[in-house]
Amino acid sequence: MALAALGLFVFELATFPFSDFARDTEWAYARTPRVGDRDATQYVGPGAERISIGGLIAPEAVGSYGAIQTLRDMADQGESYDFIEGTGRILGRFLILRMSEQRKAMLVDGVPRVIDFSLELEREA
Repeated sequence: MALAALGLFVFELATFPFSDFARDTEWAYARTPRVGDRDATQYVGPGAERISIGGLIAPEAVGSYGAIQTLRDMADQGESYDFIEGTGRILGRFLILRMSEQRKAMLVDGVPRVIDFSLELEREA
């Protein structure tokens, strides 16, 4: 079962499961100073929207090392991708801004048994 999809990349237990999902949305207002009173405000439209995803990959149990490289390759393209929740709801087109990984429990050959990751997306203007 899919948790979400970013373009053709599917977040699921077998590939890149996430346990944390945060969505931050802003709305923009123009402000005009007024003498002796508070600034006047006027709504000018939607502002930035960001999604933060975090989780853990442990290839012996969940996720795959290859999924990290696939997302890095997608980010290298500089393209935006539709972000679709597991329910089928489309949130919009998002750019991959940043991905970080922390490798843990290294094996003798340097391969990690566990990777903590975070992924930062921003909605395309």
